Amino acid sequence: MCRWPLLLLWALLPGTAAGASGRPYPHRSLLDSEGKYWLSWGQRGSRLAFRLEVRTTGYAGFGFSPTGAMAAADIVVGGVAHGRPYLQDYFTDADRELKKDAQQDYRLEYALENSTHTVIEFTRELHTCDINDKSITDSTVRVIWAYHYEDVGEAGPKYHDSNRGTKSLRLLNPEKNNVLSTALPYFDLVNQDVPIPNKGTTYWCQMFKIPVFQEKRHVIKVEPVLQRGHESLVHHILLYQCSSSFNDSVLDYGHECYHPNMPDAFLTCETVIFAWAIGGEGFSYPPHVGLSLGAPLDPHYVLLEVHYDNPTYKEGLIDNSGLRLFHTTDIRKYDAGVIEAGLWVSLFHTIPPGMPEFQSEGHCTLECLEEALEAEKPSGVHVFAVLLHAHLAGRGIRLRHFRKGEEMKLLAYDDDFDFNFQEFQYLKEEQTILPGDNLITECRYNTQDRARMTWGGLSTRNEMCLSYLLYYPRINLTRCASIPDIMEQLQFIGVKEIYRPVTTWPFIIKSPKQYKNLSFMDAMNKFKWTKKEGLSFNKLVLGLPVNVRCSKTDNAEWSIQGMTALPPEVDRPYKAEPLVCGTSASSSLRRNVSLKLLVCFMILGSMLSSEHL
Repeated sequence: MCRWPLLLLWALLPGTAAGASGRPYPHRSLLDSEGKYWLSWGQRGSRLAFRLEVRTTGYAGFGFSPTGAMAAADIVVGGVAHGRPYLQDYFTDADRELKKDAQQDYRLEYALENSTHTVIEFTRELHTCDINDKSITDSTVRVIWAYHYEDVGEAGPKYHDSNRGTKSLRLLNPEKNNVLSTALPYFDLVNQDVPIPNKGTTYWCQMFKIPVFQEKRHVIKVEPVLQRGHESLVHHILLYQCSSSFNDSVLDYGHECYHPNMPDAFLTCETVIFAWAIGGEGFSYPPHVGLSLGAPLDPHYVLLEVHYDNPTYKEGLIDNSGLRLFHTTDIRKYDAGVIEAGLWVSLFHTIPPGMPEFQSEGHCTLECLEEALEAEKPSGVHVFAVLLHAHLAGRGIRLRHFRKGEEMKLLAYDDDFDFNFQEFQYLKEEQTILPGDNLITECRYNTQDRARMTWGGLSTRNEMCLSYLLYYPRINLTRCASIPDIMEQLQFIGVKEIYRPVTTWPFIIKSPKQYKNLSFMDAMNKFKWTKKEGLSFNKLVLGLPVNVRCSKTDNAEWSIQGMTALPPEVDRPYKAEPLVCGTSASSSLRRNVSLKLLVCFMILGSMLSSEHL
């Protein structure tokens, strides 16, 4: 006890990331909005070490929950009472009743208390083999926290009232070993007084000119710049490279993205060079990689796309958010690139209502990677980080990697996906993608609370299934995506014929009688979906031929395009037999439209999907 006062001042220094043992905690996060509850953590072999710094002289509670609520949670409670530290392992049942765990799996390492704060350090195994504990994996973890001004008594912890909360974190993210100078130069790409409409979803686009540098620079860190109070309004930010053949007149104003009246210049901005999503923090590139600026092939103009999510239709919002880019003249060995892989964002991505689980897949095909990599980098590219992206119905995402028919180690996964927490996952080890490999972005959804179809689209009430791969060295490939054949999906609900030529969107059904003159969206909603029908439909969709997009930086396509049958060796949950392209649908339903027309329809569908709903 005599040494506690000596340790106290050191332990509570602001921003400290070291524990009583002197070992550092590489990760640190503020859990509440008032600066009263700090969490630090780090992996130590098979155990995870935690440090809680809480402004209370009572108990501090911490735990893991499947939903962020108290039900079925794994909880630890600790503090210092009458000069003696304590730490107790609890759990809650489905009715949120708190019970002491017979198997105490948390190990107290250190505790102290002064007149204002309590500090607790403890460890636990990642996998305890206790049915009342939650295993800690690479997936998103919803941590819960609470505190009280009194310590735990004989009757157990007193109710914490409003001193509680939840936050999603990725506890097993690799440690960041590269320390960046605090004096790095930077520039901001920030919107200026953007009026946010009183509607659920707004995509706002603004073009910026990259500062003119006399020599090549490397961007080595990107941070979000969020207007205070708008942390939940700004859902995600994408930064695109645009054509360089403009003058500065394109910078005069911003506009809603994907709008019929948006400037033509915006259409040239298709190459994603950075992505940030809600809940994420700043991103630092590895020590040997940077985002190139100032060279002839580098962006001169960029498009900042900010997705605003305003579900309560609040009026009068004005936003000034964007990105901050830190750069250096100390050029690193490799230029970074980004590949968007997964499901092409389109109304042809369909999810029935009332489904406890439904799986969609987006394919980056071996033909696309074969052609692009053989032409650009036959020795392959190296992936160092991945952002997995879906919307509100998303429950899990996996990025699978295949080589010569054999499945490799997962590139990235999140089996507990949280729409409100999406950030780049640093890979523990860089993974190489070779010519002829193929990737599958696999998304799991839950639509039990929905009575109508869920469509692929831009709104958060629509869905996406995407992976953004950060890699090096940069090659001329920006998008490697697919979408399943829509006509065979319609055949499942009994559609026999559509009106041709296709001149309207969504296109109109001709027969049978119950769907006559309905759009394909209305027909899908009219169909009486059951869980059994939904499972059968899922089995069908996972085996359908797919339309492939294999895009270059300049918006051109590699020659691999059109309809592709899926590789038969891919293991799927429903064991769907792949269909051979050109023979799997009746001739009356087989499309006869060019890829360019298909692209046009899909882009238009993405623009209109939220308005249609």
